[in-house]
Amino acid sequence: MAALRATRQMLQTIAGHGWRSHSSKPAQNLHVGKPGAGFSFELTDEQKEFQATARKFAVEEIIPVAAQYDRTGEYPVPLIKRAWELGLMNSHIPESCGGLGLGSFEACLITEELAYGCTGVQTAIEANSLGQMPVIIAGNEHQQKKYLGRMTEEPMMCAYCVTEPGAGSDVAGIKTKAEKKGDEYVINGQKMWITNGGKANWYFLLARTNPDPKAPASKAFTGFIVEADSPGIQIGRKEMNMGQRCSDTRGIVFEDVRVPKENVLIAEGAGFKIAMGAFDKTRPPVAAGAVGLAKRALDEATRYALERKTFGKPIVEHQAVSFLLAEMAMKVELARMAYQRAAWEVDAGRRNTYYASIAKAFAGDIANQVAADAVQIFGGNGFNTEYPVEKLMRDAKIYQIYEGTAQIQRMIIAREHVGKFKA
Repeated sequence: MAALRATRQMLQTIAGHGWRSHSSKPAQNLHVGKPGAGFSFELTDEQKEFQATARKFAVEEIIPVAAQYDRTGEYPVPLIKRAWELGLMNSHIPESCGGLGLGSFEACLITEELAYGCTGVQTAIEANSLGQMPVIIAGNEHQQKKYLGRMTEEPMMCAYCVTEPGAGSDVAGIKTKAEKKGDEYVINGQKMWITNGGKANWYFLLARTNPDPKAPASKAFTGFIVEADSPGIQIGRKEMNMGQRCSDTRGIVFEDVRVPKENVLIAEGAGFKIAMGAFDKTRPPVAAGAVGLAKRALDEATRYALERKTFGKPIVEHQAVSFLLAEMAMKVELARMAYQRAAWEVDAGRRNTYYASIAKAFAGDIANQVAADAVQIFGGNGFNTEYPVEKLMRDAKIYQIYEGTAQIQRMIIAREHVGKFKA
């Protein structure tokens, strides 16, 4: 344990002297290369340390067991514990709550590397950030210390409870209700597709508190912090999904669940803005995960193309294959730049909705394209579970669905783009 504490202390020291030790620091305090140097693609030494630690963990500890977790659907508890020990999860938690207080940019660098190893493992870890984000951006000091602080003391999960059987992209269609009774709220409803739903210690939950069906979304919903062991919570079975199978996804029923008024975030009616605000900060890491998967697919396809021979030479020497690899490489590089811009905007203290949606939509699309192309390069072998690319193809699909579908992202991008001309 002493060694583990020393490792986490080392990472905290790195974070404390890094380019951005907290995502809320104003733009003028950011150190980007040399003073006055302007735009820079160079990572700081501290960022390189985090990236290298995550890469080593992915290559040496995640990749060797990823296929087994995919086959069994078992939750990767040992890997999550190890990631926590290394300081590779909960990176957004402020230093005031015992966390590393890293910026979005650093979190994305870590996420890309973890996703390179296995996006199922990465999603389980990254879901913590989604669950925590409403508390980070809207929680008061007591709420933050109580619920974020406990996650720095031991490996622990939380979850973001918003999606329902009849309300995915249409968040305003949520039916879960919270009725105030004295100093408590009584919650009734059902949530679905909740990542870490069966493993979470607490949930961020969005519920309707205004019974008027005509009330605008900006005033109709309230955000709550709900202890997962509260009476009345019924956790459904683990869903066996197409990909990312070791991630824990479940439905959750809330039946007369009592939540103290102290667990309301900001105030009654502020929930929708909080929930949507969290996405601006969590979509860049989701895009980074998609890039990590795409980079893995590109690397696997390249190695195979160098070894596999047809017509007397490695298939990489056939223009059809080399051009395909070139297209894959272009997509990976451009998607990485997209998520880095979106993350940089967050850390600069700017509203990043436009860039976050561009990064999420583009990276999700290219992850699917690059994974499919990798299977094509592998040929018949790519269709077989003995080779890694079929898993990548299955894992990629969810990036066009969760945290806002590819179509929803385009709606947001169009709205933001056209809005510039109407302003």
